[in-house]
Amino acid sequence: MNKIRIGVLVSGGGTNLQALIDAQNRGELPHGEIALVLSNREDAYALTRAKKAGIPATVVTKKAQGSQQAFEEAIAHRLCLYGIDMVVLAGFMAILSKNFTDKFPNRIINIHPSLIPSFCGAGYYGLKVHQAALEKGVKVTGATVHYVNEIPDGGEILMQQAVNVLPGDTPEQLQKRVMEQAEWSLLPKAAELVAEKLYKEGI
Repeated sequence: MNKIRIGVLVSGGGTNLQALIDAQNRGELPHGEIALVLSNREDAYALTRAKKAGIPATVVTKKAQGSQQAFEEAIAHRLCLYGIDMVVLAGFMAILSKNFTDKFPNRIINIHPSLIPSFCGAGYYGLKVHQAALEKGVKVTGATVHYVNEIPDGGEILMQQAVNVLPGDTPEQLQKRVMEQAEWSLLPKAAELVAEKLYKEGI
């Protein structure tokens, strides 16, 4: 049987995408292969990372599509064209509705930069997550990979990794440490976990 074909959805720089590409190059994604990178922003550097790695890259913007429904249908169509079996949200700054997530049950995962259920849900993304953690005064934060459903950050947790908050941390410093110590190792492991599961199920 062929490997599970992975579509990675991105919006920005693509550091988590790079972590996935690097893991694949090291042989750490034996049951999956990154077959498509899709961005909702034309200027996302993640698209350049994909092209450098020889991975097909495409753009679908909500503005061009005109509505949430058309946006999601266009994404689903591209995923279908490339025969995508599972989806990884790697810094994808767009909420996906139940109509979309139901098309890929237990086949969409997301990386979130906190230990869910802390600092998650609508409005918690990017630096805002780390700002909230610092304002609360937590001593430990981290990252979570979870299945995606229609509730923002509401799907079943797959893996978590804790990261210490240090005295004097800024949101930017904490974000960098969480990426380096948790996100970049956690996401490839979770992607392989799900890919292996789908592979064994014959999906």
